[in-house]
Order: sequence, then C-alpha cells, then structure tokens
Amino acid sequence: MSDSRETLLVRTFVTLADSLVADYDIIDLLQTLVDRCTDLFDASAAGIILGPDDRHLEVIVSTGEASRSIGLMQLRAGEGPCVEAVTSGRVVSVTSRAEMHDRWPTFADAASESGYVSVHAIPLRLRGETIGSLNLFRDHEGALNDSDATAAQALADVATISVLQERVIRDSTMVREQLQRALDSRVVIEQAKGVISHTHQLDMDSAYRLIRYHSRSSQTSLSAVAAGVIDGSVKIELPTPPRGASAP
Repeated sequence: MSDSRETLLVRTFVTLADSLVADYDIIDLLQTLVDRCTDLFDASAAGIILGPDDRHLEVIVSTGEASRSIGLMQLRAGEGPCVEAVTSGRVVSVTSRAEMHDRWPTFADAASESGYVSVHAIPLRLRGETIGSLNLFRDHEGALNDSDATAAQALADVATISVLQERVIRDSTMVREQLQRALDSRVVIEQAKGVISHTHQLDMDSAYRLIRYHSRSSQTSLSAVAAGVIDGSVKIELPTPPRGASAP
C-alpha cells in the first residue's frame, strides 16, 4: 500500500473513531466508510448489507445505484458473495467473472452488466455474531493483496463496532432495536431520494448527495432530514456553487 493510501487509511480510522460518540449518525458513518473504501482498495463500488439476522438483510449504504441494485438482487435471490459472507461468517473473495459464474450465475450476469468482475465481501462480525457484510466490487480481475485485505477487515471490524457498540452488545434486544432503527432510517432516506429526484429532476445518486449535503450543512441527522423532506417540513434547494466550484 502506498504512502498516500496509508495516509488515507489512517484518516479513515480517525474519522470513524471521532464519529463514535453519543447520537452519532450511523448511516452517514457507514456511508463515509464505503466512500473511502473505493479509493483505498481500488474498487469501482462498495456497499454494506445489514440486518438483525440473515433472513432480514437490507442494503444499508452503497456508493451508487448500480452497487445498491447488485446488493438488492442478491438479497432477493438469497445468494451471492455478499449474502454468503453473512451466512457463513467468512470472507468471500471471487477473483474473476468465470469464478462468479460457476458459483452464482444470476449474480454473475448482473455483476457483468454493471462492469464488476471481482468481489471481496467481508463479514461484519463481533464475538461470534455476524450482522452484515462490507462488499467491494472491482472492474478488474484479481484478489486483494494481503495488506489491503487486512486493512479492509480492520475497517469492517470498526463498522461492526459502530453499529453494535459495547453498551448494547450485552443485550440482544437492544442490538436488534439498534439494527432496526438503522434499517428504518434507510427506508425513509430512499423515499426522500425519490422526492428530491422528482422535485429537482436529478438522478438518485445526485439526490442522495444533495440530502447528505443538507444534513451536514444543517448538522441534522440524515434520517431527520429525510423525514422532513417526506412530510414537507424540510425544503431542500439546489445549492448555488461558488465561482469555479460545482454543486454536490
């Protein structure tokens, strides 16, 4: 891993650690993680699936609609590398289009259409409990090298801790409630993306960036902003970028 990537990795850990405070925004935290992973691990896209058990998984964050669709397709089919990482509790790495097709033909066809030819799926696991997976999609064949695989696993561990936290690990009911709140927030955010997309004639990725920009600018959680967009109490306008800059 180059010095610049090592620096980005350290900054990512610092960002995640700084976010682990009371009332932190879990969706924004996990979104930051997958956004950074594409740069860190030479991935075309990344995403996280999450759930209280392997029968109730959802795509909680993704770097774009293409990777989100791939995740949803696996959940509907009940198979694929990302789902297998959760159900097995082990890292699932497929390094070529041929290997994907041999193991999951439906997934391989969908991945190929999106330009993904290799996948590295890491279970979000702590103390024997697996709650989801961090998934890296790449547009070239080959496995992650050892140092990148180790770093990706470390980030997955931080993501797991950020969801569970020490104070809720002891109580399975609280863990399920924490996970359900995250899943409920994702549903509201998806609805708000649709509203913003329709209102401003944006694609869904741009609509999400606009909601996230407003959340950070107003220091309000993503789920609260999204709920306001849906009930009409929050109006989000397209920002006017400074000269020479572009809107989010």
